[in-house]
Amino acid sequence: MAPRLPIVESGKNEDFRVPKDKKMNAIEKRKANRKRLPSWFKTSLPIGDAQKKFNEARMNVRKHGLNTVCEEAKCPNIHDCWGRGTATFMIAGEVCTRGCRFCAVGTVKTPEDLNKNEPKELADAIKNMGLEYAVITVVNRDDLEDGGAEHYRNCIIEVKKENPDVGLELLCSDLDGNLDALEILLDKLPLKVFAHNVECVPRLDSTVRDPRASFSQSLAVLGTARKLRPDLKIKSSIMVGIGETDEEIIEAMKLLRKAGVDMITLGQYLQPSHKHLPVSRFPEPEKFAIWDGLAREMGFKAVASGPLVRSSYRAGLLFNESNGGIPVAIKSSTGSAVSNISYHNSDRTVITK
Repeated sequence: MAPRLPIVESGKNEDFRVPKDKKMNAIEKRKANRKRLPSWFKTSLPIGDAQKKFNEARMNVRKHGLNTVCEEAKCPNIHDCWGRGTATFMIAGEVCTRGCRFCAVGTVKTPEDLNKNEPKELADAIKNMGLEYAVITVVNRDDLEDGGAEHYRNCIIEVKKENPDVGLELLCSDLDGNLDALEILLDKLPLKVFAHNVECVPRLDSTVRDPRASFSQSLAVLGTARKLRPDLKIKSSIMVGIGETDEEIIEAMKLLRKAGVDMITLGQYLQPSHKHLPVSRFPEPEKFAIWDGLAREMGFKAVASGPLVRSSYRAGLLFNESNGGIPVAIKSSTGSAVSNISYHNSDRTVITK
């Protein structure tokens, strides 16, 4: 079972400090100076039926030799999502060709060959889990000429063939900026949502992301997807707590909306280990609620903003919201997203307080 997040009972954002009279090596210092989690990061383990579904989901993943971003990225919502029998699948391997400083997924220059059986194994796993909506995410495969686009396409087509009623969302890489490969990938692909994460504000690209990635390149991928497939919802995500300012977050949201992005998620960056980029701040939930309101004012059709929100969290519900459904942020079962909005079910109007 994946480990729970550590809990801090006080609401203070205190750092672990190195005692002045004790000498430590560089690794010990990085470990000692990791920020403690605020009190609003409490999580609970599933019980009863939720525990049963969690175990069944894990069993299906293991049985088919699949990787999930839930595990690889150490998502704090793994118990919540798997406890409801849902998961985000990661294809094309369990390691990435890039070394972004925020990411828990392993990195290697030359990964193993693609698993030719993965499309069928993925389709079978989703069928056995009885999913109504599935997110398929990918690792970067810069070792492949098309960035893995053909394999991604094969996986999605096979899943849809075996599961005609399932809604599919692709959380794609930037394909190393290969827009021709993107066009081939998206051609009549049976998706509801195409997602690609910009991850951080433009100024922090060189600090946070691999040198081969950039906000501008990600924006080009999102904008091109919008033009190629006007029938799809386009989605992206921004992490906070990595050195950005509030003003930069707002500007990044404006750039995403201008590029045609319909759906956006904002969540707290959590340092996977002492080797990764340290957390710069822990904005309180109310701050995420303010960003939620601003995003809605900008015209985003669906928004999930909160400390524990991740790009694929409540993906199916967020898709429904983008089509006029009840906002995810005010559903009682979705405590991770926060908002100051009120919702009138009679005429489906959303009012930002």
